[in-house]
Amino acid sequence: MQRYSGFGLLKHSLSYHENWQRVWRNPTPKKKYDIIIVGGGGHGLATAYYLAKEHGITNIAVLEKGHLGGGNACRNTTIVRSNYLWDESAELFEHSLKLWEGLSQELNYNVMFSQRGCYHLCHTLQDMRSNERLANANRLNGIDNEMIDAAQLQREIPLLDCGPNTRYPVLGASVQRRAGNARHDAVAWGYARGADALGVDLIQNCEVIGMVINDGKITGVKTKTHGIISADRVGCVGAGHSGVLAKMAGFELPVVSHPLQALVSEPIKPVLDTVVMSNHVHGYMSQSDKGDLVIGAGIDSYVGYGQRGSYPIIEHTIQAIVEMFPMVSRVRMNRQWGGIVDTTPDASPILSDTPVKNLFFNCGWGTGGFKGTPGSGHLFAATLAEGKAHPIAAPFSMFRFHSGKLIDEHGAAAVAH
Repeated sequence: MQRYSGFGLLKHSLSYHENWQRVWRNPTPKKKYDIIIVGGGGHGLATAYYLAKEHGITNIAVLEKGHLGGGNACRNTTIVRSNYLWDESAELFEHSLKLWEGLSQELNYNVMFSQRGCYHLCHTLQDMRSNERLANANRLNGIDNEMIDAAQLQREIPLLDCGPNTRYPVLGASVQRRAGNARHDAVAWGYARGADALGVDLIQNCEVIGMVINDGKITGVKTKTHGIISADRVGCVGAGHSGVLAKMAGFELPVVSHPLQALVSEPIKPVLDTVVMSNHVHGYMSQSDKGDLVIGAGIDSYVGYGQRGSYPIIEHTIQAIVEMFPMVSRVRMNRQWGGIVDTTPDASPILSDTPVKNLFFNCGWGTGGFKGTPGSGHLFAATLAEGKAHPIAAPFSMFRFHSGKLIDEHGAAAVAH
């Protein structure tokens, strides 16, 4: 497994981030682009990079209303895995995981991808059956996943309480050994540097406030700072705000936006070298290279765009984590936050054309956006370059909600994150 000691690499990553912000300046937008990408997060920057690198299209503008990588790209819990149940999802996320495995070399930038494994805990017989079904489905698709019992789980994760007197006894787990985590902002900056070097215009502080549509065909976007910017095709990758962008174009998307909770502890010595998830208790935890315990929580039930979250969700998650890992009960929480995720009814993303010609949307990733970053960008770039969906992306059309061909991953792949 690929492991990093972390601190020196993290220092390098942050110093590059700081240098970029200090030295780099926004280019002046051209009057006309081949492609405009709305959204300068991980997915948008990855799309721009692959458009330039693999399709030779460099007359591209990435428009970001804030600063690059400042949205969900820096508000996630960094987990990467591909153990999804349905064939379409498994192919999508396995495609992404394979790109993750060579991403640092591809970008010549250390994204700190660490394949430390990911365990999905089973607390009931139904959990065991569901995870066995998942593991078998993955193996039939050529994706690694295996079942282990409680005794083996206790040997592999000594910190986890697998005793018989726990509130939620642990019966076993499924584990994907190739899964792991990565440095979230390093991914965004790596793609940003790569796209910039290939000639892509990365334009920060440029909020899109409208779409220019003539005879059912998009010809550009209206921005708050630079007026109208024209393009032959437009791809919208505005995580959490996709419904707002669709409304500008005159149609509705089957997505709703919710705050998603997470938190980190104070740095402590290494105690956990993997990712542990529990859907039953609902909580998951890993440890960063800095020593923080990275803890994921749930989506707030209300719809909104707030990035602060709510304390009851955090309180419930901490209770779950302490039940599974009693040793961390005295560790102090350092900070908590909320990202904004847009989710679809079947908890699968949208990579699709739209009712407006030459307008495409990449959205609805819910809690699975980070792990899908390279695959999302790679497939969306192919879709924008060709004007039609890549075969792996084709099942994720927004029109599946009209045909009924849903990809219902909601609760199917253990914890949805």
